[in-house]
Amino acid sequence: MARPLDDFPRTTLAHLPTPLEPLPRLSAALGGNEIWVKRDDCTGLATGGNKARKLEFLLGAALEDGVDTVITIGGVQSNHARQTAAAAARLGLRCQLVLPRVVPRSGPTYENSGNVLLDRLLGAELHVVENEAEVAECLRKLLAEAEAEGRRAVVHPPGGSTEIGALGYVNAALELGEQIQGGAPAFERCYVAVGTSGTLAGLAVGAPLASWSVELVGVCVAGDETKHRADTDALLPPLRALLDQAHESSEIRYEGGFLGEGYGVPAESTLEAVRLCATTEGLLLDPVYTGKAMAALIHDVRTGRAGDGPVLFWHTGGSQGLYAYREELEEAMDL
Repeated sequence: MARPLDDFPRTTLAHLPTPLEPLPRLSAALGGNEIWVKRDDCTGLATGGNKARKLEFLLGAALEDGVDTVITIGGVQSNHARQTAAAAARLGLRCQLVLPRVVPRSGPTYENSGNVLLDRLLGAELHVVENEAEVAECLRKLLAEAEAEGRRAVVHPPGGSTEIGALGYVNAALELGEQIQGGAPAFERCYVAVGTSGTLAGLAVGAPLASWSVELVGVCVAGDETKHRADTDALLPPLRALLDQAHESSEIRYEGGFLGEGYGVPAESTLEAVRLCATTEGLLLDPVYTGKAMAALIHDVRTGRAGDGPVLFWHTGGSQGLYAYREELEEAMDL
């Protein structure tokens, strides 16, 4: 039987399907909804994360086009950069990472541990620039060098968030639909971190294809609600067109109250969520994405805003970033 994604180039990178698990001790600690987690921190590919799903389609298309060099952009501690480096190593591609300093942090721990250490171990070439204004010039230089050397390069944006990359999360919604058909709860609400919007857009388009009726709560981690809504709205039409689908996407509620001081800066609620999940479930979150998304879920369960039924937390990975935030964690948790 044909599936909606069968005609798109794809290369296998992720361990799929990822587990869908209940979190009974966290649920009991909060005293509200039954909470489940979709474990996209378990996709494999250099310790896992949501970008593996996107890269299957992005690099599937690149390989079909004869690409030998992949260039992408992300913050210094980018999870997307780390998984791109891993995928490139597996596929025999040259990998060049352009890493602007988009988080107000420095020092040896942040600059050299976590994802940066893994990027280097995976053989990527790192080009750290001082700000986003320098990204364009660095890309121009790298593309000119590739052309001069006879290489065929592709540039992927931050997060791999194009309509091609978002196909990975259309597929993820279909995967979850099969798990629901297999006996999992038909979650009416799902919480997911929103950075570059590719994951959210893919789920929003994929859920109706999977006959999954859900409110997606997009927890803003890289800007305010207006920014994330605009980013997602820009992705939805080309993604629907790619699939030749005229249906409406899932309802999305944007939650901007847990951003704190900005992208990459953990708030007190972030650190509480990281600690609570670790001590009740042995579940590792990160201080940039999943910690903030879980903080929103915790707040909604405590206040009754999450409704009455089971709720789903979509774990997008990123726990490697914990190492880059050692000082904050030690101070907040008395480690």
